[in-house]
Amino acid sequence: MDALTRPGHLATRSEVLARPCPVPKKPGIYAWYFDVLPPGLSAEGCHGVSGHTLLYVGISPSGPPTSAASEKRRTLQRRITIHYKGNAYSSTLRLTLGCLLAGTLGITLQRVGSGKCRTFTNRGEQALDAWMDQNAKVVWVPLARPWEIEAAVIGRLWLPLNIMDNERHPFCSTLREVRKAALHRALDLPIAPRDGTRFTTIARQEGSAR
Repeated sequence: MDALTRPGHLATRSEVLARPCPVPKKPGIYAWYFDVLPPGLSAEGCHGVSGHTLLYVGISPSGPPTSAASEKRRTLQRRITIHYKGNAYSSTLRLTLGCLLAGTLGITLQRVGSGKCRTFTNRGEQALDAWMDQNAKVVWVPLARPWEIEAAVIGRLWLPLNIMDNERHPFCSTLREVRKAALHRALDLPIAPRDGTRFTTIARQEGSAR
């Protein structure tokens, strides 16, 4: 908890995406701090560090690896990198932020390619990149079995962007509805072509409820 709530350093998007990447290729837990809160959120009760507000905690992997190959892929480095430069289909954090920021950034969740993948099209993911570049920072802690402590950590913090194991937070039900509405609205829109749209087949490591 101290490492998450009293971080010596919060890494920016440019730092995480630099080479070599400072995030270890190990399992663990991570916490996201924001300089500006997305619309609809209140910082009341949230933990803050030097003007940065803690809004979300995640883990990688979400459970015991099923194979040596999956263990190698499901690391802090891969997960945090996906949050910073993936899309709304591969990152539940990006989906949440994009849904809350849709009006501010002028972005829309839409089906892409075969229709299974839903992302923020018309350069929406790039707009989300820019917003995170300015406002989102992350700290991580390597842990061998992070899924064993995730619920306990969420229970000790006030995290408006977490859904799973976070029903006590008053924003949880609102966030569920905001995301559900965006996902359903995407079904009414035409499928966007892959050309010019960030498209990835990276599977989610986190459940849709996180």
